[in-house]
Amino acid sequence: MRRQFTVRLAVRPFLRPAFGPVVGLTLAFACAAPGVGKAQSQASDAVQPETGTTALRETETARAAVNASRHMVAAAHPLAAEAGRAMLRAGGNAIDAMVATQFVLGLVEPQSSGPGGGAFLVYFDAESGALTTFDGRETAPARATPTLFLDEAGEPLEFFDAVVGGRSVGTPGTVRLMGETHERYGRLPWKTVLQPAIELAETGFPVSPRLAEAIEEDATHLSRFAATRDTFFHDDGTPLEAGETFVNRSYAQTLRLIADGGADAFYTGPLAGRIVETVQGAEGNPGVLERSDLEAYRVIEREPVCVTYRQHEVCGMGPPSSGALTLGQILGMLVRFDLAGLGPLDAEAWRLIGEASRLAFADRGRYMADADHVAVPARGLLDEAYLSARSALIPEAGILAKDQVVPGSPPWDHARLQGDDRSIEFPSTSHFSIVDEAGNVVSITTTIENGFGSRLMVGGFLLNNELTDFSFATHEEGFPIANAVAPGKRPRSSMAPTIVMREGRPVYALGSPGGSRIIGYVAGALVALLDWDMDPQAAASLPHLVNRFGPFDIEENSPAADLAAPLADMGYEVNVGDLNSGLHIIELTGDGLVGGADPRREGVAIGD
Repeated sequence: MRRQFTVRLAVRPFLRPAFGPVVGLTLAFACAAPGVGKAQSQASDAVQPETGTTALRETETARAAVNASRHMVAAAHPLAAEAGRAMLRAGGNAIDAMVATQFVLGLVEPQSSGPGGGAFLVYFDAESGALTTFDGRETAPARATPTLFLDEAGEPLEFFDAVVGGRSVGTPGTVRLMGETHERYGRLPWKTVLQPAIELAETGFPVSPRLAEAIEEDATHLSRFAATRDTFFHDDGTPLEAGETFVNRSYAQTLRLIADGGADAFYTGPLAGRIVETVQGAEGNPGVLERSDLEAYRVIEREPVCVTYRQHEVCGMGPPSSGALTLGQILGMLVRFDLAGLGPLDAEAWRLIGEASRLAFADRGRYMADADHVAVPARGLLDEAYLSARSALIPEAGILAKDQVVPGSPPWDHARLQGDDRSIEFPSTSHFSIVDEAGNVVSITTTIENGFGSRLMVGGFLLNNELTDFSFATHEEGFPIANAVAPGKRPRSSMAPTIVMREGRPVYALGSPGGSRIIGYVAGALVALLDWDMDPQAAASLPHLVNRFGPFDIEENSPAADLAAPLADMGYEVNVGDLNSGLHIIELTGDGLVGGADPRREGVAIGD
């Protein structure tokens, strides 16, 4: 029986469009008024601008989990979730719904993902019973060198000096990932699954409060380049406002090219030329991306990384993602503790989770990177004896001494010592989960890295700044850094799309945005689901406490803030602030599907 754990929270205001019927396998977007130009100032009286922190607040409103019997989509924007569900209703499968959802997200949530970025997909194929992963992560251009982010004096650049412009742009992978997986698994025609995004781009959609807030906060960087400025600002320089109708015909033209020519239309031909020209011609900060980098890009199918926890197999994306390995280490160190007996608002439970996380992050910084380019002791990091020894460092009470939180020495398949690295990752990503009627499961985390990526725009979409996920430095204390830049290399990520299996069948699909805090968000949700027996909505709403490098980050204006004092008394440095996750969780049960969407963003879980 599930525990009744209710968190009072604020449901963030967002636009719930009145969708018309699916006609010709496309969506009739009743919310969007046609017009000319990028935006019309036709704010609905029903739209209330979003203000204040995105954290949970103590209110009288709480979300309930969503139930469905046939299929479900949980995604970061109602329009994207509706597009995915429309494909399922039209006879498509989870992959068809994934493509539709992704391309709509690239339109309505452009600050977080889109054709100019990359993604990791964890996929369960019901017909074969196989679980696999697909690596659509961006790659460093052939002309990238380890000194790409060093100045003339050999010192690392300031973060935004590296980000804004062409220097930070890696070879995008999302479109190739969508195309190849659809060709392999999809049921509906390719043009059909792109049609919802095309129609919505042409007719327009209401700017959400979150997008409006993001534009306003990033106005300085977004105004630097003409194409981005012209897209997100009015002629008088004022930013788009919540409720305005946003039309992006350039995005529609790009998707029509891809619909007609497949993914190849993105990686070759005129569009590829425009991408390269934009990157190399970025005033003040040009990049090194070339057409040959786009032509050579490949999606890689990889074996999932799985760890056993509470009679479940928790499976996710291996290197170049650090997500599944670090999650696996955290869970492997926690398995000896009775977290169920402590409960979700017990400071001692979070002390244990935090200590396991600190130890795992120490290993992450030392060892994890693109395994195609550096030696990563993946098996050793999850070795049961090794994790037992690391877990033994967690004291029965109190906290680890600072000099104890150092990388361990896991068993190696072949040895190479690496330097430590704490590359910066920002929480500007998106995650969505899908289950179709046949039992196929999609768990995908998708990104352009920083909010609005490189701030360079081509064909109505933003280009990523993914190369800044590499370490800016090349060595640490005399050792080469595993996550240093190299040609063709994929930068380390914390994205952690996850499918939880039991007895060979999927039982949960989940993941989150959040930069390097993704790992903590997903770990907390997994403990909520598997130890505290919460439903997906309660797990997505659970207040956050995250420890990566020693200090505890605690979510403000939530019940978690009440744990700040007890954790400080234990000896932790405590930082109380906004922790903006975007968890989207679907549970597969014998009676149907149960979904939850993170109340901190604008997402929904919907199904039939």
